Amino acid sequence: MHEKPVKSRTGLGLTLLTIACAAFLQLSNPVPVQILRNTTFDQFQRFQPRNYHDEPVRIIDIDDESLKRLGQWPWPRTRLAKLLAVLKQAEPKAIAFDILFAEADRTSPQAMLNLWPVSEDLRRLLAKLPDHDQIFAEEMTGSHVILGFSPNDPSPAERQLPPAKARFVEIGGSPKPYLPSIQDFVAPLPPFETAAEGIGALTFIPDADGIIRKIPLLLNYRGTLVPALAAEALRIAQQAKNYTIVSGTENGAGIGEIRIGKMTVPTTAQGEIWIHYTRPEARRFIPAWQILSGNIPAASLQGGILLVGASAQGLMDLRFSPLGDIIPGIEIHAQALEQMLSGSHLLRPSWSNSLELLIVALGGLAVGLITLNAGALASFGVFLLALASLWLGAWQAYQSHYLLVDPMVPSAGLGLVFLVASVFRHLYSERRQRWVKEAFARYISPNRVEHLIEHPEALELGGRRQVCSFVFSDLADFTGLMECMDPGEAVALLNHYLDEMIAIAFLHHGTLDRIVGDAVAIMFSAPLEQKDHQRRALECAIDMQRFARRYSQDLNAKGIRFGQTRIGVHTGEVIVGNFGGNTIFDYRALGDPVNTASRLEGANKYLGTSICVSEATLAGCPDLPARPIGRLRVKGKTIPLQVFEPLDAVLSGQAALEDYLEAYRLMREEQPGAIAAFRQLAANYPGDSLVAFHWQRLRENKTGDLIELSGK
Repeated sequence: MHEKPVKSRTGLGLTLLTIACAAFLQLSNPVPVQILRNTTFDQFQRFQPRNYHDEPVRIIDIDDESLKRLGQWPWPRTRLAKLLAVLKQAEPKAIAFDILFAEADRTSPQAMLNLWPVSEDLRRLLAKLPDHDQIFAEEMTGSHVILGFSPNDPSPAERQLPPAKARFVEIGGSPKPYLPSIQDFVAPLPPFETAAEGIGALTFIPDADGIIRKIPLLLNYRGTLVPALAAEALRIAQQAKNYTIVSGTENGAGIGEIRIGKMTVPTTAQGEIWIHYTRPEARRFIPAWQILSGNIPAASLQGGILLVGASAQGLMDLRFSPLGDIIPGIEIHAQALEQMLSGSHLLRPSWSNSLELLIVALGGLAVGLITLNAGALASFGVFLLALASLWLGAWQAYQSHYLLVDPMVPSAGLGLVFLVASVFRHLYSERRQRWVKEAFARYISPNRVEHLIEHPEALELGGRRQVCSFVFSDLADFTGLMECMDPGEAVALLNHYLDEMIAIAFLHHGTLDRIVGDAVAIMFSAPLEQKDHQRRALECAIDMQRFARRYSQDLNAKGIRFGQTRIGVHTGEVIVGNFGGNTIFDYRALGDPVNTASRLEGANKYLGTSICVSEATLAGCPDLPARPIGRLRVKGKTIPLQVFEPLDAVLSGQAALEDYLEAYRLMREEQPGAIAAFRQLAANYPGDSLVAFHWQRLRENKTGDLIELSGK
């Protein structure tokens, strides 16, 4: 039997295909991949958020307490002007409003005149009062104020951008194709636009799950560059004029960094910065009511960047952060400014995708090859080691260098490779096991192979007592056949003969005990117990004899002198198990019944029978016809054994059973008519060898049914 094992290149090809699929997911970056990656980065930040350092950035917070003390929102612009005046006295470097002033103040005198029913005299008097928006605009002038505009106007009309407050210097190509694009916006009122020193976009671009992880520093409005509020606040704080954008045009590299004044800010390819969040920090917030009440010393605000915004829940400027909490939008601007001022940037390097792809390719190849070629425990250990190294490296990159390298997607890729390789190895092992089982079954019985696979504990030295049946067959005159024909041809004939004989035994679920030359020994009811082992053994012997007779007749007709087959069948208690030593052992049965079955096979030569079966075997199948041979005492035995010859309807030339039984009775009872009865049977059935054997015994004055073969 020849089996071609599944080549390792098949498993390797499957592994490479899996790696290619994982790499494709890495490169295509679908939404599930982004979610996995972002979840990992969020978890890193939760384990170790940014340590808060007291940078000169403060939030002038319109909180719930300020609304409770000073009135509901929106406040009159005169109150905001007063707030701005107090802040100006502290001489900050920049004051940024995270508030959109797109509509006129409804509390201004002119606006109220349209609502109040007053006399003409009072109307003329009130008309002379200063407009609230004008007061606020005048307060802004020369105050380093930055206002915001909203890029979310639903109106389709194209708007005139606020006046440019900064210059944009482009190095290495235009950054516009890479920047987030806006099509519409809502701008502050024209007087505010003119008075403000800077104008920035009030925009966040959340990820698919609504969490703010990055904010853009610049945006593209229909081909025009516009800054974000945080970037503009940083520029005004430095009294700088320029934004310098460094882009890489090779292979769509995108934006590398943005220089704001003297500060260089590394960004994503889209001009965004990753926010490295801190835990909630009370020092960052100053309630607006305390500023207006004069409770805050001006020195604590001097030289800082002040952000005016709202944390009050009713004003709905709340956002989700990676730390799992909800924070006001103004705090995101503040944390971005703190990072840029400290120079502590959270980065996802441009080479991170390439590194992760390399990890998937090389790591997947290593895991796949080891899984295909090593044991299950070793391959699983290597897989776990690869995952541990990957996650430890990613964590060290984040902890020590603030680099975001994704271990999740490569881990999923390695896991996919490990799973596919493991399944392939399992399927290959099953196929290999089937092949080994089939090959092993060529050496021992299939039922013994099945038993050992299902009961490996049976592979131990020792045995147990069990009643079994045995079939021994032998081929007569094979040595003479070897002498008169080519040995190769003789062996081929013998192999075909043995193959068919063993196949018949397996068909009856017998266990091949051994092959000795041209002799075959078959065992029943071991290793698996068979309740009908006696019937199986006798029917097996009859089928084997039928084949052997046909085979011999066919060869004899061709001029090949192939001998006759003799079979012995016996049943008894034996010791069944593994015998030998720790180095090698054999599964077999030991006991007197084994030797007796062999002696019965040899007795056929003298009895003239082809099958000799003991009474112990025949007792298990009383419905099968058989005729008594006699009480046989073989060599080495003192107690004779009653034996029989099965009757086969296929055979011809046997005496009629009733006539034979009558003659046998006379012989057993030593009646004078026994010899005459057998003489008549021999004359009527000259082809009946057993009848001829008994007639010859009687002629030699051997009476009774005791047959002595002790000398043979």
